[in-house]
Parts: sequence; structure tokens; C-alpha cells
Amino acid sequence: MIRLPSSHAAITAPLVASSTRFPGILVGRSLLDGRPFHLSPVLTDHRVLPSTNSLALGGLGSGKSTTAKARARREILEHGHQYVVIDSFGEDNAGEWAPLVRSLGGQVIEAGTFTLNPVSELFPPEVREQLVRSLIAAVEPAALTHQATHALQHALNHPKATSLNGLVDALVLPEEGRWPVEKLTEWGEGAAIALSRYTEGSLRGLFDGDTASLPETDLPIISFDFSRLDRNSPAIPSLMAAVACWAEHVWLRQSTAAHRHLVLEEAWQILLSPATSELIQRLLKNSRKAGLSLDVVMHTLSDLGTGPAQDLARLCEVAHIGRLGPEEAALVGTLLSLPQWAIDKLPALDPGQAVWKVGPDYVDIVQTVISEEEAKLTDTSSRRRKAQQALAGAVAQHTATEAAAPAVDRDEDQDLADDLFAKPDPSPCDEGEWDWEMPPNVIDSRHLAAIEAAREGRCGEAADLAALGEREDITAHGINSVEALSWLSTRATVAELCGNLDQAVQLRATVARMGNVEWFEQTDDSTSPQWHRGPQLAAPEPPTDDTSEKPRRRTWPYVAAIAALALAAGVVWQNAEDDKQAQERQEQAAAYKGVSAVNLHVDGVEVETLADWSRDGRSVVLSVWVDREENPKLVRIDSADQTAQEKTAPLEPGEIPMPIRLEVKVPIKDRYEAVRMSVAVGGPKWEEGSRAPRRTIEFRPDRTAIDAETGKPLKQQYSKLL
Repeated sequence: MIRLPSSHAAITAPLVASSTRFPGILVGRSLLDGRPFHLSPVLTDHRVLPSTNSLALGGLGSGKSTTAKARARREILEHGHQYVVIDSFGEDNAGEWAPLVRSLGGQVIEAGTFTLNPVSELFPPEVREQLVRSLIAAVEPAALTHQATHALQHALNHPKATSLNGLVDALVLPEEGRWPVEKLTEWGEGAAIALSRYTEGSLRGLFDGDTASLPETDLPIISFDFSRLDRNSPAIPSLMAAVACWAEHVWLRQSTAAHRHLVLEEAWQILLSPATSELIQRLLKNSRKAGLSLDVVMHTLSDLGTGPAQDLARLCEVAHIGRLGPEEAALVGTLLSLPQWAIDKLPALDPGQAVWKVGPDYVDIVQTVISEEEAKLTDTSSRRRKAQQALAGAVAQHTATEAAAPAVDRDEDQDLADDLFAKPDPSPCDEGEWDWEMPPNVIDSRHLAAIEAAREGRCGEAADLAALGEREDITAHGINSVEALSWLSTRATVAELCGNLDQAVQLRATVARMGNVEWFEQTDDSTSPQWHRGPQLAAPEPPTDDTSEKPRRRTWPYVAAIAALALAAGVVWQNAEDDKQAQERQEQAAAYKGVSAVNLHVDGVEVETLADWSRDGRSVVLSVWVDREENPKLVRIDSADQTAQEKTAPLEPGEIPMPIRLEVKVPIKDRYEAVRMSVAVGGPKWEEGSRAPRRTIEFRPDRTAIDAETGKPLKQQYSKLL
């Protein structure tokens, strides 16, 4: 068996990149294993990625908006997706998405140039009420008392309530109903005053039209530009709520695109508003059925406070997080369940680099790659660049003794375009493969022999040749020598040619994480380390004249050799049984995966179970995950002497249903030891005091599991294992 040297294996830990490849557009390049990173969430298997919603975080200049715009452009051009963008930030009184929108033949709609009727018949009755409530909450949250809500519902049924002006009249002069007119007038006074801000006050002209001048629904991209409004104005959450309703009930129903995206720039403004967050929550929950992805872009999670707005962020299955401060990185890591190594990396990321989390388990660090044209369309720092140019001009005027320096025309975003985001020349890795060309003048024939054997299907021979060559160079030059390190790529190529993608990724991740790739590049200096240079043979020493008499041949070395062989044969015979046990142990180790996951149906509820063995082989974490929409009343797990359970209670109005997750940690003596867990679930019809149905599973570390009661194997849920 060929093994990675222990010092190299240590470099790869923790290894998070795997052979997982996502379909879709090219986003960038992994900094863990060097491979291209592709992702179109809607094209990914729903078992791996149940939701297609995404969350983008990062400080100023981290490249989050650049990445979002580049992804949108590629999805539109390559897959025909449609986009609606709510854009509330930009330069020169224009939204930052405007150049990209116009280049794609889309439409930019500025606030005030369109009118939306919140009580239009285009919306179902329940949506009209929710939209009007959001308008009231944006300007006068305290006006929505229980009595005011009833008065509003009564007024919405009035014949005059076909426009916002008519609705205000119906609140001020209500008709007789279940309650006296005097009470209805008193109850509806606060709501009428709040709505009058939109009919008579500073916000008039946005919602008080009799008819709605709505945009077309077949454009590739539409941007609602709110950048001219005061960022603290109540008009922004109100307009966002209105656009969300239009998108849900008009755009989604009339659009014929394969998939649609709703982008929320500066999303904290809409997620913090209680009324608008309800609309977004509904869109998030129904996004899969509606063929919609919500792409949320914002600076930090701290902007959302600690309330339900952060719960909405958890519903995004795709997250890319750019550079953040240490405190914010810790908060984001806790909320999104990032591994500690990724949290530690966040403060040190360069512009354009981001930690990506896809689904429950996949984590990677990706460098976004954009073309020169995309760099021009996504530039959001023109003012800063002009200031730098002006400063460079002033310096040039006061430096007569020196040559005039060229004007500085770089900033963080431009650096993304020119250096970090430079489009590489086409290479084999762009096609999902990996191969470094060997310089012809330094090719070591041993490397070539191993690769040729793998290409011809002689995988065992190729692996042995690579292992032998690596061992020779380690012995001759040391484990950290250039010659020894050069075998890592050869072994990765051999592993990939033979179909062992996991081992190939591990080896390449070792190279990437070492941060020193000069050893595979050819240099002009013949004394410098070069890729695939074999050990230099020592020059033979000239023969010396030796006229001394040759010693007589002795027989005792042969006798000693025969005795040694006999002794070795005896040792082999005595240890035959030990070798057999060692072989069994090796086979067990080869099958070891350290994880097992299955889905169960207990009392009409789907339960996702997972067993995860620790790296030191001393414990196993057993967990279950249940969607609250399955309406479970009780979930309980038992293993050894460990127990965890949760009973659900009816949701409060406005409360977001969060999944149920339970876990226990049980000790083990051997990393290859199987463990059992009992899962009890009380479904929607379960009654307190009765025994809940139960299933017992035996998990094994070779990625298998059986029903402990019947002995039948259970199907693995691979989306939990990637």
C-alpha cells in the first residue's frame, strides 16, 4: 500500500476540499487544491443542495459585489436566467448595477419613475393586506394594533379600496359593519395617518396611483435603483416590499425563463423591517417551487441584530464570505457553522478571495476570476480612482527633478480586475482536469515512466514506480527536498488517471497549502530547483593504482549469510499469523471512511441521521436533523448512556420554523468500532403520554449502516457525506 509521508499528510490537515465538483458557471479557482470552482446552484442535485438561495458577506473592497455581478452576467449569457435587482447603493446618483444591466439589454428603473398600486387586483387579497401592512409598519410601526388591523381588513373590503387614496377614505369614513362606525373610525385613525404619508406627505407618488405602470417581465435583467433615496428613508423598505410582491405575483407568473434570481443589495435594510422580512421569508420558503433564487448581498451579519433577520440568513444554503474582522468572522462562523480553520482565514483574505460554503458540508476558499470586460462593468470605485489620479498629478507638478510618475489608477477593485482576477490562459484545468507540463530539459524519466504506466491502465505498477521514486529521493535528498516534493504532483496525476480522485485531491491540496510552488516551475538559473529534476549523479572518482596483494577469499561470510536466511525464514514462519491479522487490519483501514448517514421515516416524519467518527478514533458524534415542516411533536435519540430530545410547541405569529437538530457524543475504544443509535419520533398524530415509534440503526465507519432489528442494510445519504 502506498502512503503519503507523515510530514506531507500533516500539511493537508484539515483537508476540506474533496473530489466534489459542482456543475454550472465558472466562478473562480480553489486556493486549497488549485482546481476551477464551478457553481450554478439550480443545476446542483437537490439532495446535495436543497435550496438555491445564497448569502454574500464581506467588508468594503472584499469583492463580494463584483463576484455577485460576474455570476449574474454568466448565468444570463450561458444559461438564459433572468434577474431582478434591488439596488440601493452606487456612485454619482446611480446604482452600481446600472452598467452591467445596460450592457445586457436590461432596464434600470429609478425610484419615482414608476408607481405601484398596493391594492391592485393583480395581487391576491391576502397579499394586498400584507403589502399595506408593510407600508404602515415602515413609517408608523406602533399604528398596527389589533384594533387597527381589524379596521384595515374592513376597509380593504370597501368598494372605494381600489387605490391607496380610496383605502384612506374607507378608513376615515368606514361603512357599518360588525362593529359600530364610531369604533371603526377610532381604530383606523392611526393606520389612515400612516398611509397619508404616501398620499399627501413626502412619500407621495410611489404608491398612490390608480393603475400600476409595471416593467416588462421578459427582460434578461431589471434593476430597481433606489440609490437616490436617503438610505434611512422609510421609502426603501416600503419599495422593497412592493417590488418583492410584484416579483412574486407578476414577474414569476409571467416569466418564461428557466430560472429566476432576485438580488437584494444592502439587504439589511429589508431584512430588518418586520413587515418586509415576512415577505422575504415567504419567498425563501417557496423559492424551490417558484424556480427562484434569492441572492442576498450585504456587509456584515451584525447589521441584522440578533432577531429573526439572522434566522433568515440561515435559510441560505450557499454562502460566500469575504474579508471580515476577527469579531465579525467569529459571529459569521458560529451562525453558518463554519469550521474553525475557515473562521481563522477570514480576516486575512485578499480582495476577491472568499470562503465558500455550499450545502451542509462543503467548504472551500475560492479566488474569483473575471475578464477585463467584466472588470469594467463591475467597477464601483471610480471616485476613489479619480482622487488617486488627482493626487498623482499634484505630486508630479511638485517633482521637477524626477521623471513624472504615471498617474495611479489602481484601487482595490481594479486590482481584482488586473491581478487577482486576471483571466488565465486556457489550460487543461479549465476543462476540469489537472496537468502541469514538464519542461523538456529537466524531465526525470522515472516520473514519465510512472505516468505512462497509469495511462496504459497498469495502475499498480504506476503507483509502485511513484512510491519507489519518492522513497529514493527522500533517502538521497531528504523529505523536504525539491526532488522529494516533485513526486507529489506525479502521484496526484497517477491517482487521477487511475480513478482515485480523493487521493489526487489530497496530494494537490498538499501542494497548494504549502504555499511554495516554485519547485515545479522551470527557471533560467541551472542552479535553481527545477520541476522533475532528478538527483545528480556524483562524478566517478579516478581509479587509484593499488598494487597490494588481494586478500584471500573467506568462506565464513557465506556461512553467515546462510544462517541469516535460515533465521529470516524462521521469523517469517512464526509471524505468518501476525501478517494475516495485519492484512485484515490494512483492508479494514482501506475501507475506513469515518462517517455514515441514512434517512429514515419514523411515524410519517423524515429523519436525517449521521454518525461522524472523530479523527483520534476515541468518540463518535451521532446526530439527527428534522424539518419542522414535517410537523414532528417529539424527537429523541439514545446511544449508550447518552440521550437528547426535543418537544415542539406551536409557532408564534411571525416566528420562523427552525429545523430540529439533536446530537450526542459517545466514546469508543477502536476507530473501527460500530455504534448504535435509537431514534424515537412522535409524528403529527402522536399524543402526549403514548410511546413514540422507534428505529435503531447500527452505523459502521466504512460508510454503511444496517437496521439493528432486521439486519437489512440501509441506503446511505451521500449528500451528508460529501
